[in-house]
Amino acid sequence: MQKTRRQALKLAAAGALGATLPMSVITLALADGKRIAMVVKNLGNTYFDACANGAKEAAKEAGGFEIIYTASTKPTAEEQIQVLDALVAQKVDGLIISANDPNALVPVCKKAMQRGAKVISFDSAVAPEGRIMHLNASSTPLIGAKQVQMIAKTLGGKGEVAILSAASTMTNQNSWIEAMKEEWKKPDYKDMPLVGIVYGDDQDDKSYREMQGLVKSHPNLKGVISPTTIGIRSGAKAIVDGGLVGKVFITGLGLPSEMKDYVLKGACDTFAIWNPVDYGYASTMIMIGLLNGGDAKPGSSVKMGRMGETKIGDDGQAAMAEPFVFDKSNVEQFAKIF
Repeated sequence: MQKTRRQALKLAAAGALGATLPMSVITLALADGKRIAMVVKNLGNTYFDACANGAKEAAKEAGGFEIIYTASTKPTAEEQIQVLDALVAQKVDGLIISANDPNALVPVCKKAMQRGAKVISFDSAVAPEGRIMHLNASSTPLIGAKQVQMIAKTLGGKGEVAILSAASTMTNQNSWIEAMKEEWKKPDYKDMPLVGIVYGDDQDDKSYREMQGLVKSHPNLKGVISPTTIGIRSGAKAIVDGGLVGKVFITGLGLPSEMKDYVLKGACDTFAIWNPVDYGYASTMIMIGLLNGGDAKPGSSVKMGRMGETKIGDDGQAAMAEPFVFDKSNVEQFAKIF
């Protein structure tokens, strides 16, 4: 029975999504036939692969759930909507979404909830009317402030700085950038102006080119903040390839396994991230709680398994933990983990 259902799921996915929208499925033992789909921004993203490992851990710990890990090949709202439409047609029980666009996904998310599915978002929020709650990896003000603080420490608070973001529509990126700008208002940064913001669309080649463009457009550029794991690694590579080590530094949110060499080579002094395995785990544990009859109203607390509990704010959002800073003293140790 279980094998037949898995085959049917994959065939339905292939028919609904087409060859350009591949689906990756992690199948675990089923009890009540409850299926949770984790829909991320795009395939081939190491950060989200680590989130999926956390989801798998949570489902195994709780028992009785199947995890479908999927995304479109490109980080666009249009392709993500097609993926979600296919999952709604398959009548999945829960959707955990990292949105490529907060508002564009609302109609398909509403349709999912009308048909009985639970919908939450993580990493990049769906607009409130399209989900039950959103789990931030950390608090937005802290994430934004931390990145400005890191580049200021590296530059001694002096020098032009730019931001290399992902896509201009991504909720989390925009929220973090606004939080950075708030931090930037402090007199501590009066000699460290923000000179530009560019978007690499969470694609390595475009992020690399945007980094090169920043250096050409701003000859006095000293630092770059990239609040995206793809952007920071591509930006660091551009620094190394361009012979800019010691002249331009990059910081932001990255994975130790991908940033280790760039830290050791001097392109990046410090960077931060939360553990994406924990993030996927915590999000999935919240979803499992909802599917088991739990509540996620503003003011209530939800359980995240080994990650403890978190309280949902009036805006329907909660936070998992504080970001952790990596540098030469610890990056090699953590690179072995994620």
